[in-house]
Amino acid sequence: MAGKVVAVKKYVVRLSAAERKQLNDFLRTGKRSAPMLTKARILLKADVSKAGDGWSDSRIAEALDTSIANVCRTRQQLVEEGFEAVLTRKYNPNSARPRIFDGVAEAKLIALSCSPAPAGFASWSLRLLEEKVVELNIVAKASDNTIGRTLKKTLSSRISRSNG
Repeated sequence: MAGKVVAVKKYVVRLSAAERKQLNDFLRTGKRSAPMLTKARILLKADVSKAGDGWSDSRIAEALDTSIANVCRTRQQLVEEGFEAVLTRKYNPNSARPRIFDGVAEAKLIALSCSPAPAGFASWSLRLLEEKVVELNIVAKASDNTIGRTLKKTLSSRISRSNG
């Protein structure tokens, strides 16, 4: 395309030669998630520099089988957050539940499970441990399932102690 006609856009993509090379290498290896590869293709097609294609959003969306909104968001992210931000996944701290047992609480749970069982019981059950950690204010609340997973993870279950 000798004479590119660029519509007036709020977010214009202009890639340097190094950025174009990085995107092409990114696509060549193909060892990224599909959305990341699509973003790389969008940027290469939307580039209005001399080396770029300068395609319209609708043409890019049609060619890459994506939405026009995705093309617009990718342009916007490049302009507002920078080149590296487009090619990295965002970490969402709300995506995973916070751990109930941190290191200190976990250590107290292990110490409690290794202590003698309460009167009238031969050994600690997960339900007994659940009640006791809440009673001792080690954690605000916990299920017997969480107690079991925590002890299994730390190899502190009754079975592993009796075997080794």
